[in-house]
Amino acid sequence: MDFFADYTMTIDGEGVTAENTFNAINPATETAIAAVPSADKAIFEDAVASAKRAYPAWRARPWRERQALVSKLGDLIEENAEDFMRLLTMEQGKARAGAEWEIGGSIAWCREIAKQALETEVAEESENRTVETTRTPLGVVGGITPWNFPLLLAVWKAAPALVAGNAIVLKPSPFTPLCTLKFGELTRGVLPKGVLNVISGGNEVGEWMTHSPDIRKISFTGSTATGRKIMASASGNLKRITLELGGNDPAIVMPDVDVEATAKELFWAAFQNSAQFCVAAKRLYIHEAIYDDLAKALVEYARTVKVGDGLQQGTDLGPIQNAMQFEKLKDLLADSKKNNHRFLLGGEIEEGTGYFVPVTIVDNPPEDSRVVTEEAFGPVLPLLKFSDLDDVVRRANDTEYGLAASVWSADADGARKIADQIEAGTVWINEIHTFSPHVAFGGHKQSGIGIENSLHGLAEYTNAKTIVTNRTAPAS
Repeated sequence: MDFFADYTMTIDGEGVTAENTFNAINPATETAIAAVPSADKAIFEDAVASAKRAYPAWRARPWRERQALVSKLGDLIEENAEDFMRLLTMEQGKARAGAEWEIGGSIAWCREIAKQALETEVAEESENRTVETTRTPLGVVGGITPWNFPLLLAVWKAAPALVAGNAIVLKPSPFTPLCTLKFGELTRGVLPKGVLNVISGGNEVGEWMTHSPDIRKISFTGSTATGRKIMASASGNLKRITLELGGNDPAIVMPDVDVEATAKELFWAAFQNSAQFCVAAKRLYIHEAIYDDLAKALVEYARTVKVGDGLQQGTDLGPIQNAMQFEKLKDLLADSKKNNHRFLLGGEIEEGTGYFVPVTIVDNPPEDSRVVTEEAFGPVLPLLKFSDLDDVVRRANDTEYGLAASVWSADADGARKIADQIEAGTVWINEIHTFSPHVAFGGHKQSGIGIENSLHGLAEYTNAKTIVTNRTAPAS
């Protein structure tokens, strides 16, 4: 199997090409990597029909057999890890450490989700009567994944869907389809035909998925704006949805932290994956007593971080993944300049090849400025000063988003009291970006609906079915 050529879709366990293609672009060089098949409506319908045919037999297989096959997918990724990492860097842009994090996570998720099962809940059990609730799969699931973590987030959807007994149609972002297409190719001959299908194409494919009466659920990761459209479309046939959407995550730094040690942690909290991360720290609230010292330490550490082509040795942060997001960041920086915000670092995008944005740190801009209120989804971080705890909690919560947050303090108990007041699905204290297949993840407010990971996430790929058995036959 050649990871760097011959990209085909996977439908009914077979490789499928298309009449039309589009180019996958390397964001560091702006050159085409490969021609990618673009599914038309007929190909899409074939993928759904294949999943629909495969579903009854897959549902009927015991949990243990489904678990074993999903775990095997982790083995396949591990056996091809080096090729996956190189291809991931080529199409997404991230540096080696980021590629290792994503591919390693994909392996772990396959193996750990494969250990999960939903047990029957017995509400009543007596000699003559039993009331129990079981979980049954939904049918055909549609998974729509973004361009920041293309393989890992495909696994986040495929692994629980398959373990729960569903068949799935995966549609990767048109900006980063290559790893997911090769993942689909690896599953041929391992999974039963039609259980996992991978199709590539533009936004119209996602629209077909949300409208299809044969797809019972959509699991989507992406922007809040697109999530709203999916929710509206899915309402037509009451399709189940899991939406993991945008965020504008606050980090609150108390005055008792070790400034130098915390600066490094906060840098990666904000800039991991070039800040193309739904749970990146996007608003950094620093107590006024340490504001200047921490700002200085952040800038000093940031100067040691190399931004460049992820394939080059020594690169720490890669480019922005696509031209559309690159232009949005250029516009955001232009707005800050127009409003005379002070840049402690960065702010200037050099002319040249590649979608490179320098690490940019903005010094205490107004709370209502775009750089504070919008999700940048790129390496632009506002530092914000606070003195009053109630005030900073109010400011942290003053957003339509509620995905994640973090609190940093030498007083863990005090930090917990702050965390309890934050309106977010996940709040980290003195760490960040630690995930587990066994820990629930989901957003509040406009950051999403539903849960991924854990038994809660697995249950989202099922229906509850209650069976009441009365062993006493009615008397005549």
